[in-house]
Amino acid sequence: MPDTRTNTPLPPRSVIGILGSGQLGKMLAQAASRLGFRVHVYSDDAGPAFDVATRQSVGSFTSFRRLDEFAASVDAVTYEFENVPVAAAEHLALSVPVRPGPRALAVSQDRIVEKTFIRDLGIAVAPFAAIADAADLAAGADAQSRWGTRAILKTARFGYDGKGQATTDSADTLNDAFEALGGVPCVLEQRLSFQCEVSVLVVRGVNGAAVTYDIPVNAHAGGILRRSMVPSGLPTSIESRAREMARSIADALDYIGVLAVEMFYLGENAPEPLVVNEIAPRVHNSGHWTMDACAVGQFENHIRAIAGWPLGATDRHSDVEMRNLIGHDVDAWPSIAAEPDACLHLYGKREARDGRKMGHVNYLKTLTS
Repeated sequence: MPDTRTNTPLPPRSVIGILGSGQLGKMLAQAASRLGFRVHVYSDDAGPAFDVATRQSVGSFTSFRRLDEFAASVDAVTYEFENVPVAAAEHLALSVPVRPGPRALAVSQDRIVEKTFIRDLGIAVAPFAAIADAADLAAGADAQSRWGTRAILKTARFGYDGKGQATTDSADTLNDAFEALGGVPCVLEQRLSFQCEVSVLVVRGVNGAAVTYDIPVNAHAGGILRRSMVPSGLPTSIESRAREMARSIADALDYIGVLAVEMFYLGENAPEPLVVNEIAPRVHNSGHWTMDACAVGQFENHIRAIAGWPLGATDRHSDVEMRNLIGHDVDAWPSIAAEPDACLHLYGKREARDGRKMGHVNYLKTLTS
């Protein structure tokens, strides 16, 4: 297996391989191009990243033959979504550096594994119970009774943007929720009362050095991120603790690249003010504001990290509010483009649909803190 921890930086014109062809892959490819890299995107469908890549390949993530062809054409591999099959990443790692490594995928793809991993680091997560099958429902109902609150049942795998989850109030509704989610392995979580959701974007290089961006406060609707706002307004001590938590997770995973750690802020006087909700082993929607409010945004810093380059400065030169353009929100692009403080990013998707992320806008403001 190649040494994926080598500190030798990839020179310009090296080829960065990206698994996945969505908008995150597109913005990664654009950032790589600015640094002089070429990009080969491999995906099972032709998404927006194909529009800007040097080379494109459509193939199955389960075809080792096709993955071998892809590996032979690139100098390092990364991914733009967390549901890349772990077996594919492990196979690629036999012949080319895969950054972040397959372990980060394995941990993040299963909510039970993820929460257990974070809890075992001594970092707070919401109380939870694994519901692997119908036999676990009684134990889950008992746990919910002890919590004395409503709970959320989530599929252990493949849920995102509010999909694959249901609220449950009692043992009866827990049974109904489990059936509605298809009877697949799930995790039951205590529903926490929190003041806000925040996220920490930590960038970790091949030498273990790490930097973080300022922490945004996130607002959701219908399970989809709508806005991220910086500065957060959180106490300095809380922000420092959040950064430490994210760095601890990145170190424990021996992570390379941008890692997003989503957290609930329960209040400064809570026994555990910060509780980790989930991690995303990739560049993240809540970090899109960095593209225009920082000299080096998350996409460029991810490319720098996986290429073994020095990490870029994460200092913020502006306050900012990022707004997602969901579905037909994108139809307002002419008026948004006319706004003087709006930095418009459109993904080039062919069709606007309800719940589909079509672009985002970063509204820059005078720096206050």
